[in-house]
Amino acid sequence: MTTTGINEPPPYIDAEEMARLVPMAAAIDAVEAVLEAGLDPEKEPVRSVVDVPGGQLLLMPSSTRSYTGVKIATVTPENGARGLPRVQGLYLLLDGTTHTPLALLDGIALTSLRTPAVSGAAIRHLADPDTRRLLVFGTGPQAWGHVEAVRAVRPTLTHVDVVARDPGRVAAFVDRCRAAGLSAAPATPADVATADVVCCCTTAREPLFDSALLPSHATVAAVGSHEPDAREVDEELLRRGLVVAESHEVARRECGDIILATAAGAFDMDRLHTLPELTRGEARPPEAHPRLFKSAGMAWEDLAVAAAVHERLLAA
Repeated sequence: MTTTGINEPPPYIDAEEMARLVPMAAAIDAVEAVLEAGLDPEKEPVRSVVDVPGGQLLLMPSSTRSYTGVKIATVTPENGARGLPRVQGLYLLLDGTTHTPLALLDGIALTSLRTPAVSGAAIRHLADPDTRRLLVFGTGPQAWGHVEAVRAVRPTLTHVDVVARDPGRVAAFVDRCRAAGLSAAPATPADVATADVVCCCTTAREPLFDSALLPSHATVAAVGSHEPDAREVDEELLRRGLVVAESHEVARRECGDIILATAAGAFDMDRLHTLPELTRGEARPPEAHPRLFKSAGMAWEDLAVAAAVHERLLAA
């Protein structure tokens, strides 16, 4: 494996280069490939969250036989008022044997790629094969990434409904979808009634919609939180449908949508399926019941996509 020299800094890979090297479909494949190679998310190190003045510092390490890596991210709630990103960070990729630095990646661009890629891997196995209508809550990078992810695994997609608080941002997002060749429109939470897939990409702490309105075949991906007291979907969705998370451990620790429904008696953790089970075909979507994929984000996902970026850079 090619490595940098002892005194050479690793190459920096920015958002534009990352998107060129690993488009969404390739990122989805990279996530599934790591699981197929035997990585067990249950054995992953716990995400470290350190309170610092003005916010939090997140440390997310992971390793495989070939690579080791760590993402260092900050969450600073007051940055919006400063005109700065709420979340910032970097990713350091290391050789798995020598631990020589191989690459330094834009951590936020990596998160914006790997999170929808993980959802895409789940949606590939959960969503109706004839998916045509997507409803997205949110208008940020994650929302757009999920449009790309759903389209990558369901090329039948033709329409996107967009729900968010800022009408100007909704209009711009609708225009972006149309420029990409999709029909699109501003929507309301009640429009989940016509959706095949719903992607929740927000900072909400309370349910975004009434799940009783969901069609029985619909798939929901909820990715906006990794906090045990925050949720984007109501407990009735978990009572009613198939529920998948990245791992049992992360579901019990970080997935508020699951934790709160369990506390209310609407869900039993024994019913929980995991992403590895789903990709192995051990958890099949039920007929006439909705499906939920709840993602909290895990370090192995960053490593899978960062390694794919590095390998494509070497091959270029």
